[in-house]
Amino acid sequence: MKNLIIEFSVLLSIMFLSACKPENSNIKEDDSLKLQNPYLGQKPPGLTPKPFAPGLISTEIYEYDGAFTPDMKAFYFIRRGEQNKKSAFYEYKYNEINGKWEKSEVASPWIGRPVISPDGETMHLGDRYLKRTETGWSELQSLEPPTVSNDSMYIMRLSSSANGTFYFDTYKENDSTFPIRYSRLIDGKHEEPIVLPKAINTGTFLSHPFIAPDESYLLFDAEREDGFGDSDIYISFKQEDGTWGNGINLGDKINTGAWEASASITPDGKYLFFSRNVGSDDFENVDIFWVNSKILETLRP
Repeated sequence: MKNLIIEFSVLLSIMFLSACKPENSNIKEDDSLKLQNPYLGQKPPGLTPKPFAPGLISTEIYEYDGAFTPDMKAFYFIRRGEQNKKSAFYEYKYNEINGKWEKSEVASPWIGRPVISPDGETMHLGDRYLKRTETGWSELQSLEPPTVSNDSMYIMRLSSSANGTFYFDTYKENDSTFPIRYSRLIDGKHEEPIVLPKAINTGTFLSHPFIAPDESYLLFDAEREDGFGDSDIYISFKQEDGTWGNGINLGDKINTGAWEASASITPDGKYLFFSRNVGSDDFENVDIFWVNSKILETLRP
């Protein structure tokens, strides 16, 4: 009888610990829960987007392209329009000693739109990048062909999957029809870029792709006939046969008649971040918004 009670107690303990595991099995541990003030100390949103960190990040001028490191202890973003400064690239870093987020300037002017690789070792900045070092980030480096070419094309935003595949836009001056491409990492080298199918590359100004670490979905923005006005954010889900599903507009909770762009999902999988023009057509006021990522599950086929 005593052994039976012990076995029952152990079983209950296992059931309790299992129930406490994160829903996303790809996340080994929720690092954000270790922080005294996660997400810069901000109260998380529900299914209605709201500006991220008003007064700290989102102000009355132009902020866009926010990105957390995988451990959720550093946040990067770009700001334009400050007095005596055309643009700047900033970092908020979590101080584990005092539990506060501390701001510093990484570069001025800004050096590219930050997207950090799933392993945290590379900060992609369009057609340039930084590598993680023992003391921080490396000097700025440039991508080599064939990812970039010499035909006046440049990359605004590049995102990488866990296996090293690049997804990126390919902007050319005075050309609104540039497509989104991908380049697989094969034997340590990236192959010649391949244009994604029409399921994704339909419309104009196809920009700012963000690939899920497991390549199960792709976020991007574009101007399309089914949109709400200016650039809207779309999602394409990878199908069971490996093809990409048609791009789905994220709907009127995310997209408005204004410009929405540069969407991404936080490394812990909990929140969708994106940029929205809340000013005039001169884009003098753009803010970074966030919303619970569960809003995407309503769109999954």
